[in-house]
Amino acid sequence: MIVDDQELLRNGLTMVVRSQPDMEVVAEAADGLAALKALESRRVDVVVMDIRMPRMDGVIATREIQRLDGPPKVLVLTTFDLDEHALAALRAGASGFMLKDAPGEEIIAAIRHVHRGDSIIAPATTRRLIGRLVAKADTDPDAVLKVLTEREREVFLSLARGASNAEIGVELFLSETTVKTHVGRILTKLGLRDRVQAVVLAYESGVVTPGER
Repeated sequence: MIVDDQELLRNGLTMVVRSQPDMEVVAEAADGLAALKALESRRVDVVVMDIRMPRMDGVIATREIQRLDGPPKVLVLTTFDLDEHALAALRAGASGFMLKDAPGEEIIAAIRHVHRGDSIIAPATTRRLIGRLVAKADTDPDAVLKVLTEREREVFLSLARGASNAEIGVELFLSETTVKTHVGRILTKLGLRDRVQAVVLAYESGVVTPGER
């Protein structure tokens, strides 16, 4: 489902998605309220969500979608790569963040990623957004890390910096399957839904600091 208050952009994204043989746009909506209404009668795998819309914006809509039974994944699109609302949408449950002016193939790739259950955290725009906008809480980094094993801490630090499972595997000399197992355990121990939440927690707690590589 494509959710955006600009009809021209909705039409453009719909054409891009429909150009793929294995994808279909089953609904369009001009705001969050219309999107929630559409979800009452349609099965949707991925919602491509704008942030700034009338009646109900993308942040509130994303939060409401997460309350549904078996909710679809949400991919946020925004005009501004340093939009505080985009970070709020990630916290509300979005699985990824992309700029509206990204090439069509990148948006298609992002949709595929979130559909598989991955999170879009690698692009520099996302790291920059989180790095500049997340205000550190008073959480002691050790309080976050103490529940993890030494190897899990290494994996957590790498994924928090935006590394993929394959990149973490190369860095730590682990198979991709082993990395995936570690990531699953980390998310469970920290009570997190996905990798995006792990990145946000890492910055908020001071485990990773803005600009750190």
